[in-house]
Amino acid sequence: MEIPFQQVNWSTIEKVEYKGETGTSFWQTLQYDGLRVRIVEYSENYLADHWCKKGHIVHCLEGEFSSELSSGEIIALKEGTSYIVSDELSTHRSRSNKGARLLIIDGTFLK
Repeated sequence: MEIPFQQVNWSTIEKVEYKGETGTSFWQTLQYDGLRVRIVEYSENYLADHWCKKGHIVHCLEGEFSSELSSGEIIALKEGTSYIVSDELSTHRSRSNKGARLLIIDGTFLK
């Protein structure tokens, strides 16, 4: 896959709303063959409506959130921190009490 040099103006990319078990997330997505790059915003009191096994590179741009692992472990992230995981190496879901804004990168390279 080749991606030419390009500047991304996120303010021009549509926000798509996804309801959580509680709260809402908004995704702005760039999709390439085997690569997805997103800015994701979680509302206050957000809890994902599903458990995820996909790999991600997640960087917290603003606010704070936590990833709840199926083992019961809670990984808290705040502005300036990140997590990285490959596909099928964890079962996780996100939650945010106060809201957060994230950069999330995932794709086939994480298999």
